[in-house]
Amino acid sequence: MNYDESIQYLYDRLPVFYRVGSQAYKPGLDNTIRLLNALDNPQTRFRSIHVAGTNGKGSVSHMIAAVLQSADYKVGLYTSPHLVDFRERIRINGEMIDKQVVVDFVENNKLLFNEVQPSFFEATMAMAFQYFADCKVDIAIIEVGLGGRLDSTNVILPELSVITNISFDHVGFLGNTLEKIAYEKAGIIKEYVPVVIGEALPETRPVFESKAKEVDASIVFVEDVKRMIFKEYVGNKMVVESTDKELFTIGLCGNYQLKNIATTIVAVEQIRKSGFQISNSDLRKGLENVCELTGLKGRWQLLSKNPTMVADTGHNEAGIRYVVEQLNHQTYSRLRIVFGAVNDKDVTTILNLLPRDAEYYFTQAQIPRALSAEDLKTMAESAGLKGKAYSTVKQALESVISEASSTDFIFIGGSNFIVGEALIELEN
Repeated sequence: MNYDESIQYLYDRLPVFYRVGSQAYKPGLDNTIRLLNALDNPQTRFRSIHVAGTNGKGSVSHMIAAVLQSADYKVGLYTSPHLVDFRERIRINGEMIDKQVVVDFVENNKLLFNEVQPSFFEATMAMAFQYFADCKVDIAIIEVGLGGRLDSTNVILPELSVITNISFDHVGFLGNTLEKIAYEKAGIIKEYVPVVIGEALPETRPVFESKAKEVDASIVFVEDVKRMIFKEYVGNKMVVESTDKELFTIGLCGNYQLKNIATTIVAVEQIRKSGFQISNSDLRKGLENVCELTGLKGRWQLLSKNPTMVADTGHNEAGIRYVVEQLNHQTYSRLRIVFGAVNDKDVTTILNLLPRDAEYYFTQAQIPRALSAEDLKTMAESAGLKGKAYSTVKQALESVISEASSTDFIFIGGSNFIVGEALIELEN
């Protein structure tokens, strides 16, 4: 098989949650343990940091990785889903896994896949762990896929656990209260392993405190020790100030990143206690150059000027609230929004958060989970939003670009898949 055939094999042979949803979700660690045992447990051959949370875990994972890279460590980074290329999920020092490594892993493990019947996520996670072990990374940043307690990644014994925040998402799997969701996320807290909590609510803080006490893990709530204040935008970067009056230039835009930045800085302080030599200069360099160092995309990503075009992967209630807050800080003649959603989200709640004064281009990604553009348009009209439906992201982009003036603002979002397809179309 070549690379394209190997990726197609993974999609066709293994259930893929991000494409088909709940039928691909396999809670529990039995499959993962069987898979990794057969591979001689590669996850035990490198140090790691485990990052969970409803929102922000991708940004925090990339920022921590960038800081460690700046300190001259060899850093693995495992995240999901990808936006453009499958290999975005598995990187070392920002470089995507080589296509031939993917081909070889799939070819060498077909019999194992037939025996264990892993999900797509379990198989690709095992690929990442094997790759990081073979390449002898100094440390790997491992982003949780869904939840925490029963997530496939919860087989590692990390140097540090990080939980960015808790809000409503995947309630069918994680529970319909913040306490229940926090319980699932808190499942990554390990015995004697310190944990950093990026944002705590009155409902979730006791859950984290109880779990940490149960396993004798030290716990730090970021808001108790560090807060960041937005100062200004300088080009495609953002200047922020900490409560102890330190200024940082950040390679990510969006005021919603303030808590993620604080979480990253507090996490780095904890990582230093594990023996990693990270100077303040390394911290600053990593934060300022996070996208260049790690390849991060889709976080308030500026795609063009005149008109300004921005894409963001926020896709649940809390994520959309952050996006809308950011939109409120923009100036423009007219706001135009290319928007799509998947059918297992609380779409009605999300639509009711969106600005009423925008022109909408409702669309759908080319995946089975996508909510049809026509259905989305109908639901949006009930929420007071006006626009047209387009059956592909390409059509929606062509329309919005042709209609926008140079002083308009175009936002693209609603799901990872809309952003991913938009990036592909715009690159082409």
